[in-house]
Amino acid sequence: MSFQSVLLFIHSWVRWLVLLAGAAAIVLHLIGLLQKRTDYEKPASISMSAFSGLIDLNVTIGVIQLVAFWRAWSAAAGGFPLPQIEHLTTMLIAAVVAHLPSMLWKNKAASVRFRNTLIAVVLVIALIVAGIMPLVGSRWVFRGL
Repeated sequence: MSFQSVLLFIHSWVRWLVLLAGAAAIVLHLIGLLQKRTDYEKPASISMSAFSGLIDLNVTIGVIQLVAFWRAWSAAAGGFPLPQIEHLTTMLIAAVVAHLPSMLWKNKAASVRFRNTLIAVVLVIALIVAGIMPLVGSRWVFRGL
């Protein structure tokens, strides 16, 4: 297995961890919002840290792939690998949006934090799905099985 294959395998599997952490964050923030909790509890905060941290990890792996294997992708695509650039751009935007809750709403009331963070997580997941779409091939399978 080549280094490129190993990185692609890890990048592909971390994506599922990102989506799992996003689902957990959605559930915790939805519960907090629906129950009108007055304290922004530690589990909600941890879920967002895990979610944004996994996104950061996957973006880092993706950037390493793009830089390390630029020539291979350029040759395979017959020039500039536009789908990879679109993917990277969308994922960078998703990473920024994933960090907004901890930056913008840290000192707000719990109800505002639960609501805004929930909206941010849903937006990030939508961006992730949109960012995967330009890539060639079936990206909704488990690599390495």
